[in-house]
Amino acid sequence: MNIKDAIGEAAEKLSREGIGSSKMAAESLMMFALGCDRAYLYAHPEWGLSAEEERQFAAVVRERLTGKPLQYITGRQEFWGLEFVVSPAVLIPRPETEHLVESALEIVRAERLARPRIIDVGTGSGCVIVALASELRDAELQATDISAAALEVARENAKRLGFGERVRFHECDLLAGVDGEFDVVVSNPPYVGLCERDKVQREVREHEPETAVFAGEQGLDIYRRLIPQAWERLKPGGWLLMEIGFSIEQQVRELLVNWSDVRTVADLQGIARVVVAKVVSS
Repeated sequence: MNIKDAIGEAAEKLSREGIGSSKMAAESLMMFALGCDRAYLYAHPEWGLSAEEERQFAAVVRERLTGKPLQYITGRQEFWGLEFVVSPAVLIPRPETEHLVESALEIVRAERLARPRIIDVGTGSGCVIVALASELRDAELQATDISAAALEVARENAKRLGFGERVRFHECDLLAGVDGEFDVVVSNPPYVGLCERDKVQREVREHEPETAVFAGEQGLDIYRRLIPQAWERLKPGGWLLMEIGFSIEQQVRELLVNWSDVRTVADLQGIARVVVAKVVSS
């Protein structure tokens, strides 16, 4: 079978199982099986696959048919123009989270923080803190996660992208056990409520780590704990930035009643993505 026909057949199978963007997914799986890029596929559609290549491609297609996310099969995901290693130990980085990075950079630049101390709470793959490291040469950067397996992935990403010496990682629950004060706290916490479990995509519900997705019945459990901890660990006038789910903006804002300059950052579709708040200066 040649590349074009194999991709077409796989795309049909994926589509029948309700997997979106089936053609692109089939192409990505073929690139992974062959170890090539998309340009190679388009330039060699009639290239005949060897028996071993057909076997490898069929194996990864079967994995995708189970609902396993493409990123966990290939072990890679792009974020902020950087390629991150991912595994089932971490939440897959998503484009929406880039708004969290953008918002943090805007605050650092607006406040003219020369050597900002920034900590990423619940770092997962490390995508947010590593993206910040790529933009802020003089920042002091730290990150936490309660999962040792997630921190292993985050450390690997920081090292392979050239920032292994720039970021300090801590295995702890939120900010517990981390010393010092910070100018900025950023976090993409779990924010899906268990009450919405049945509405979550199959790939997320069955394959991504539950502790990185769900946070109590209404999705607010981590916010309730993180907000007072951040208040204690931020310098006067310091900033807290948190990604939020579209349905909990008002509830999160109510938890920030004692903070100042509370605002929401929306995406291009007008959907609230990030809540920003400032510690009242003494």
